[in-house]
Amino acid sequence: MNLYENNLYMEDVKAVAALDLPWEKLSGKTVLISGVTGLIGSFLADVLLSRRTAGDNITVTGLCRDTEAAAARFSGWRDDPRLQLLSHDINRPLAADVCGKAAFVLHLASNTHPVQYATDPIGTVTSNIIGLMNMMDYACDCGAERVLFASSNEIYGENRGDVELFDEHYCGYIDSNTLRAGYPESKRCGEALVQAYIKQRGTDAVIARLTRSYGPTMKMSDTKAISQFIRKGIAGEDIVLKSAGEQYYSYTYVSDAVAGLLTVLLKGACGAAYNISDEASDIKLKDLAALIAGCAGKKVVFDLPDATEAAGFSKATKARLSGSLLKTLGFAPRYDIRTGIERTIEILR
Repeated sequence: MNLYENNLYMEDVKAVAALDLPWEKLSGKTVLISGVTGLIGSFLADVLLSRRTAGDNITVTGLCRDTEAAAARFSGWRDDPRLQLLSHDINRPLAADVCGKAAFVLHLASNTHPVQYATDPIGTVTSNIIGLMNMMDYACDCGAERVLFASSNEIYGENRGDVELFDEHYCGYIDSNTLRAGYPESKRCGEALVQAYIKQRGTDAVIARLTRSYGPTMKMSDTKAISQFIRKGIAGEDIVLKSAGEQYYSYTYVSDAVAGLLTVLLKGACGAAYNISDEASDIKLKDLAALIAGCAGKKVVFDLPDATEAAGFSKATKARLSGSLLKTLGFAPRYDIRTGIERTIEILR
């Protein structure tokens, strides 16, 4: 599927590119993005490259595993010299003479769905710590102006029952002595590493805590519940729910996630962490399944997860984030959960 031929997708890209942000900070500069082919990274790259009509002339250097697959994903920018795709394992150091010098460095690469957590637990941990360290070292060596670390709602752990919404200072329970803890604990460690670089090496860095994100840039191999629901829906199949569905989470449509991320990058305070979330997109898993089933004209059916799936499931039953701090920077999401889901299904169909 060529997203560049889809009017709704391009409408989303242009809307984010037209936001009232201090874009002049990026004008004529290079932005290095790890995980450029991911759900967030690919949309972000499209937004930055589409700013050419505004005369910003932003160059994007994207790190990925497979440059051929990446070139196919970014077919709309074929032969555009402002997009540079490099195959690189982020667990190895980056050299400025290979990657070039970037003014802004964004670490988005990470294992991000349950099967990856269960089948590649080492890679899950190392990409969030060693990969981040390599990105931070590169940023310091080439004199980058700012680094952004994409963290996660999972750093909050389980709700202790004392609040309804997690603000940026909340700290819930995580059983660190489990395989599944590799993802949230490495994100927590990554945030601490960011603070260490700020203190010890004078790095200007910010942290964006993403919620469970979805949208038309999702990969069909993604095993998150919402991704599986959407995949079933666009295939015209019943939605399979592998639990009672009482989990109550925050979600974010991809264009809102990227709008929030750019707000943090361009307006956030050094060292601060910001939740990218909105209460209008909070929903219980069973209600999310029913919503997608309704959009697809199908029904919800229940099934038991296999051992690999169960090992990768989040143990948190209630994780709703407060987005009030980010809104003080002017962030205003466009889509609630219903309109975001409807838009995703319409584009992918």
